[in-house]
Amino acid sequence: MLLTLHSKAAPDITLPRDLAQYLLGLVGKRIGERGVIRPDELPGAIERLESALGHGGEAPLADARRSAVLSRRAYPFLDMLRAARRQQADILWGI
Repeated sequence: MLLTLHSKAAPDITLPRDLAQYLLGLVGKRIGERGVIRPDELPGAIERLESALGHGGEAPLADARRSAVLSRRAYPFLDMLRAARRQQADILWGI
């Protein structure tokens, strides 16, 4: 199943539901029938996602590879968060 994120600040992003659930969980949101990340929530959401994707310290090779794959898959969402912050726009799903 897929979930599409919408924002006036960026193109729509369609993600596998499990990845969307994981990424939204990292920024403190749950997948429901509908959801929103409001402009006032964006700075904290960006900080939490960047922190989760960071490579603090040395990680075993398997962890580093997993982190690189997650970073590539999460980048469009992070880009949307940043664009929405610049334009003070909501990010919506389930509409």
